[in-house]
Amino acid sequence: MKRNPPARRRRTGFTLLEVLLVLVILGVIAALVVPRLTGTQQQAYIQAAEVAIKDLQAKIERYAIQHDGTYPQSLEELLKPVDKNGKPMAPYIDELPKDPWGQVLNYQVETDSTTGQAVVKIWSNGPNRQNENGSGDDITSWNKEQ
Repeated sequence: MKRNPPARRRRTGFTLLEVLLVLVILGVIAALVVPRLTGTQQQAYIQAAEVAIKDLQAKIERYAIQHDGTYPQSLEELLKPVDKNGKPMAPYIDELPKDPWGQVLNYQVETDSTTGQAVVKIWSNGPNRQNENGSGDDITSWNKEQ
């Protein structure tokens, strides 16, 4: 009489040790990656604010060209501009531009005391969301060292 060899039992599932080892490995990876990603996101927001400022600056320059060198006194003038005869024109912007933190960009026109030229200043309140008039962590259209 021939005997059949004992059937091998198939292993189903993972042991507790294997599961814990995977969890530890995932925890170490997360501890290394998460801090790097948060810094990258902040840098991406800063770059997006710089792009929004440059885009708005280009639209303001276009406004000035079409209005004989006169800059708008406020950003609202870009929403519903009128020509020199008072006739409505196509808007330069659809809504007030916001920075990546959800705040409306700041805008100011000054006259340079030495040249008499108009100086356009645009800035974002930056990551802290507080208007520091272009200082602190504000992101500006001008060089802060000036």
